[in-house]
Amino acid sequence: MNSQAAIAHLQQEVTIKPLLANIEMPNFTPSGRIYYDLLASIVSQQLSVKVADVIFKRFLSLFPDNYPHPDYVVAIEFDRLRSVGLSGQKAVYLKNVAQFAIENDLEKMDWASMSDEQIIIFLTTIKGVGKWTVQMLLMFTLARPDIFPVDDLGIQQGMQRLFKIEEQNPRLLKIRMTELAEPWRPWRTVACRYLWRWKDS
Repeated sequence: MNSQAAIAHLQQEVTIKPLLANIEMPNFTPSGRIYYDLLASIVSQQLSVKVADVIFKRFLSLFPDNYPHPDYVVAIEFDRLRSVGLSGQKAVYLKNVAQFAIENDLEKMDWASMSDEQIIIFLTTIKGVGKWTVQMLLMFTLARPDIFPVDDLGIQQGMQRLFKIEEQNPRLLKIRMTELAEPWRPWRTVACRYLWRWKDS
């Protein structure tokens, strides 16, 4: 993901260039497991990383081989899902994902044949799965290089700080952010990873 082409392109942008020079960015290997990572992302919503990890491990332990095969998730009793610390809403959403996976053979999808926007439209038809969630999957599960999650709070805060944006209107802020990120194409995913890490440093 941190390809030489991406770094060379982003170093031409004066504002973000210092981030590239001062932040060590670890590479990562995308899992490609959309179904599995969708379940994990739903479990982790509004939870700390530590708590989410504990609950997801408990969730996995409900299944014979520690893997939540879609037919198992659809069939498992609602109360058993709740017993591992899941809210009722999250339990419903997990079942929604599993049912969708069965109906669309999700684990065998040819994601490479689909554009970013096609994947967003496809997966957000699942109740409980929003655009931000799919954008995170595109970035970290499929390693798509040019994703810009304008609704992400960390990206908003990072760009406000980096570019000294004072706009408070949410709609106008997102328009301004999108304009400022335009020169980062086609490597906006890489730029955002640096922005997140810089903001938290």
